Amino acid sequence: MGPTQPLSHFKTPISHSLRFLHSCCSNQLQIRSHPAAYYLRAQRMSTSVHGPAQIGRNSPETPRLSASLVVVNQRNEVLLVHRNPRARFFGGVHVFPGGNFDHAQDDSLAMTAIRETFEESGLLIASPSTPDISESVLDKARHAIHEQKLLFRSFLMTHKLNADGDSLLPFTQWVTPVNAPRRFRTQFFVAFLPAAPSTGFSSGAKQDRIPKSDGGQEVISARFLHPEDALAEFREGKITFMPPQYYILSTLAGLLRGRNNNLEQRKQVHTLSRGLFGSMVINPRRLVEEDAEGRTILTYEGDETRGGPSGRLHRALVKVGKAGITTEIVLQRNFDIFSEIVPQITEAKL
Repeated sequence: MGPTQPLSHFKTPISHSLRFLHSCCSNQLQIRSHPAAYYLRAQRMSTSVHGPAQIGRNSPETPRLSASLVVVNQRNEVLLVHRNPRARFFGGVHVFPGGNFDHAQDDSLAMTAIRETFEESGLLIASPSTPDISESVLDKARHAIHEQKLLFRSFLMTHKLNADGDSLLPFTQWVTPVNAPRRFRTQFFVAFLPAAPSTGFSSGAKQDRIPKSDGGQEVISARFLHPEDALAEFREGKITFMPPQYYILSTLAGLLRGRNNNLEQRKQVHTLSRGLFGSMVINPRRLVEEDAEGRTILTYEGDETRGGPSGRLHRALVKVGKAGITTEIVLQRNFDIFSEIVPQITEAKL
């Protein structure tokens, strides 16, 4: 595998401007209505995952543990959910399904990712892959779990199912900057759907089972898109992403070539997951200076400004529009993610 080239071709030039209020209430409002700008403001101010042993109680000083699952189907499409524009956090953004670790529901972050994916999309990553359960029973169960009226593990036991936590491949962690009023430490996973999927819809724009709106609070729709198509829609201004989702989609776009998933592609993702890339903890930091085009520069672990060798780039150039929506992200990464990640980069502190 040759060196990964800078992904400088992902561009959508639009100017940015946004003002912020400073009260706590205003901060919460900005997360809703100006998700990307709020994320960048936090950057400016800040200038093992499968087992229960890694899980600690949340505190004001510690980012809240969360998990997100990148589901890949046989067509090399990934599952994206569209957050309600009225959602409390990051409204209107397209993300991978996921949410916060729940001590009452989960015994690992892998379980969090599986449970949240089921709640938000109806897609159940469990074995056997084709359980004899009606769609109406599944929909009723996922809403009861979402409303804390049913334990996910009880649902699984009742139907003789096992969550497929071992099929989840760690694919970086991302930590919210220290000065944000709400911080998260999100473990991303990748999982490949079998040819005969478990439960729920599993292909492209045609949604066999569109998620309910959950009372109009969190997710309003879901669909499968090839990473290249998702990035193209972002460039065209049809959808928006935050930097972590853009980073992961850009990485997968370079691996999942074509419209049919194959063994070699899966091996590459497995290799990344088992290596230093999979365990990399990314703490974005904003440089004081913008670039020549007025874009915010977010640096990641290993960048030349973060202790990496001279000339090494591991950063994103980000532009935000007047509505607080990310309009351009350019990922610059000029090293081989299979062989040139420095070990200590994975030991980033909060």
